[in-house]
Amino acid sequence: MKFIETFSSNMERHNLTHVLEFHLMTFSEDPDLQPVLFGLFLSMYLVAVLGNLLIILAVSSDSHLHTPMYFFLSNLSLADIGFTSSTVPRMIVGISTQSRVISYGACLTQMSLFILFACTDNILLTVMAYDRFVAICHPLHYAVIMNPRRCKLLLLLSVFVSLVDSQVHNLTILQFTCFKEVQVASFFCDPPQILDLSCSGSLIKNIVTYVVGILFGFFPMSGIIFSYYKIVSALLKTPLSGGRYKAFSTCGSHLSVVCLFYGTGIGTYLGSIASYSPRKGMVASLMYTVVTPMLNPFIYSLRNKDISSTMKRLHHWKI
Repeated sequence: MKFIETFSSNMERHNLTHVLEFHLMTFSEDPDLQPVLFGLFLSMYLVAVLGNLLIILAVSSDSHLHTPMYFFLSNLSLADIGFTSSTVPRMIVGISTQSRVISYGACLTQMSLFILFACTDNILLTVMAYDRFVAICHPLHYAVIMNPRRCKLLLLLSVFVSLVDSQVHNLTILQFTCFKEVQVASFFCDPPQILDLSCSGSLIKNIVTYVVGILFGFFPMSGIIFSYYKIVSALLKTPLSGGRYKAFSTCGSHLSVVCLFYGTGIGTYLGSIASYSPRKGMVASLMYTVVTPMLNPFIYSLRNKDISSTMKRLHHWKI
């Protein structure tokens, strides 16, 4: 009788053909820590949203910042708001209601929005590196190459490619008719974790993970590395001047954001197949879904004199 019960339980665990909901992980089961976690994540989320809104306000209110670099920066801030809003509010609500359950439809929606904004962030960072490459290596042709029409086209292309990436993941998940279990090893519907729950062979999951990782991780990262290789080569050939310092300053802000975003994002995404520790994965996911969007406004405002001076003017105007 015990064998029958165990066999039945295993069959139920490994053959869930009609999944209606998933169970997300929490950072702690301790009831005393829930108010602390709620306050911490809510504060981080508000700082991230308000900080990025300030960047958008600063760029839109100052005509001196109506340049391609700040056009892409304001759109990066908008994507960061959507990126962190796709995961954190659901986590905060779950902490306050003590509920870890998310419906199948809500999980797919969250995953689609997460991929959409993450991929948009990814491509915009690459476009911003290209913008700096053109500005420093081809300054005389900068206005022609990075004209308003081309900037808008690059933005639309970024959104379109992100939509394609989002739908590829969505369609892949919809093909799965069987799941091993409903426990997701993350605080949100992380695409690699949802893929790991399927009963399908590892071949399909590996193909999707690595192909998407190469197309939307390796290639953009290669573009950024190539752009900065050309930038550094060009700057080293020029004599020491204030222009070199300014160039390194604007590039330094972008590089800091790139290291934060790619270092945690790609490491978690591609490393999920080889070996995955749920707790370490959740901390890494928290880094690129909450901490990175929260730090981006500080990085750009503290290291960029144009943004910081506009922020000061807005502060004085507010007073």
